[in-house]
Amino acid sequence: MSMKPARRCIDIGIVVSNIARSLRFYQGVLGLEKLEEVEVPFGRMYRLRFGESFVKLVDPKEKPPAGTQGVARVLGLRYLTFPVTNLDEVCAACEAAGVIFDLPKRELMPGVFIAMFQDPDGNVVELVERR
Repeated sequence: MSMKPARRCIDIGIVVSNIARSLRFYQGVLGLEKLEEVEVPFGRMYRLRFGESFVKLVDPKEKPPAGTQGVARVLGLRYLTFPVTNLDEVCAACEAAGVIFDLPKRELMPGVFIAMFQDPDGNVVELVERR
């Protein structure tokens, strides 16, 4: 048996330490569209749209401790990838907002460009453009 997708994407939930700061980053800098706020058993969820996917920012009732930051520091989910068609523009917006890049824009392989940086809680965000 294998899973049968209901949509051509997956969603991700991110538990954040400061919802205002995270919304400024994901909405204001990266341009995700906020769709709704919903009470959930463990806090308040803010659902943001990126294409057909959703990034769900969770403002927890009780703040858990932060995990280890960086891609290669521990096992598990380590980064979130946004496939984009305007990498230069998004990188410029990030730079204007003071985002520090872990990996400045570069060509990873012929025709594939990437950039990596951290969100306000240290979660690694990767941008990928295929030209």
